[in-house]
Amino acid sequence: MKKPNSHSRREFIKRLSLSAAGIAAGIHSRSLTIWAKPEGRKLGVALLGLGRYSSGQLGPALLETKKCYLAGVVTGHPEKAEKWAAQYNLKKSNLYNYENMERMADNPEIDIVYVVTPPGLHPEFTIRASRIGKHVISEKPMATSVADCERMIAACKTAKVKLGIGYRVHYDPYHKEMVRLSSANELGPLTKMSGEFSFVMGQREFRVDKKLGGGGAMMDLGIYIIHAACMATGNVPISVTAHEEPKLRPDFFNEVEETISWTMDFPNGASCEARTSFNRNEHHFRIEGKKGWVDFKKQPFGYHGIVCESSRGPMDFGSINQQAAQMDDFADCVLTGRDTPVPGELGRRDLQIITAIYESASTGKKVPVRMG
Repeated sequence: MKKPNSHSRREFIKRLSLSAAGIAAGIHSRSLTIWAKPEGRKLGVALLGLGRYSSGQLGPALLETKKCYLAGVVTGHPEKAEKWAAQYNLKKSNLYNYENMERMADNPEIDIVYVVTPPGLHPEFTIRASRIGKHVISEKPMATSVADCERMIAACKTAKVKLGIGYRVHYDPYHKEMVRLSSANELGPLTKMSGEFSFVMGQREFRVDKKLGGGGAMMDLGIYIIHAACMATGNVPISVTAHEEPKLRPDFFNEVEETISWTMDFPNGASCEARTSFNRNEHHFRIEGKKGWVDFKKQPFGYHGIVCESSRGPMDFGSINQQAAQMDDFADCVLTGRDTPVPGELGRRDLQIITAIYESASTGKKVPVRMG
């Protein structure tokens, strides 16, 4: 995900305000062209937003993918576009900005747009990409409100394009084994889970901007614990209880939470105790059942370096490129017509849970998780 500094963030918003005015005046849903896909052809991906996640993870991963490749970019910075073109041998005609991205409608080399901006901007770009007939991957969190998630899902359904969310850990072998052990009842009924994902934030960035990030540590880091607990149980919590801890740096975190702890209660009786913070250094996740357990001791939600043990012994699956696996699977879904395992509905579900957590932290009461 993109991490602009304060100056670039203001410039980013200014550019988008101008483009949004143009869209309101003249953009409409256009008829879609079905491009013939020769058998074995890789699908072209355009990265929209060239921040640290794109440059550090997604761009390199697209050099390893087997069913898709980096075909273009969309950015508000011409110098970034030129740098990416040189680095990845991109055609000049496949370099777009936020004002002219609708021109991709006439480009058969781009099949998928991967939206890698701050979450507050995901809805606009997802909807715009869908209207020009491109399949969309949106980074997580999917949006900053359930209502925006609904808009994104509806737009992609109307345009008859696929919408996936960047839940890369779905493809990680350690997490897949956790799900297998739990779903096969090899751990017995799950009884409790616990986890924390925290780091100390240094300089200001979009993650402490309420409009762009939607919230603080919960939106950026806590979502991983929520998602992992739902993966482990195969279910959704029925209620949550949350508490925002006093801020140690109130001037820095003046718009969003710094540290929040919460409990999720699941319908089978299992519970998950969790915490996330922008002012601590912790990273672990554990599930326990009546017959066994799985313990991610290091980097459970990292790109690599996962250390995981279970009641059956240490796990050793090595590392994969999670992003490459994620994008290849989405490309295969487009090519074969099957449903993605990480659809927009999954992103909406997690926002519904986060909304309940924020409500509980605000009211001090247990809050039911409202689905549907």
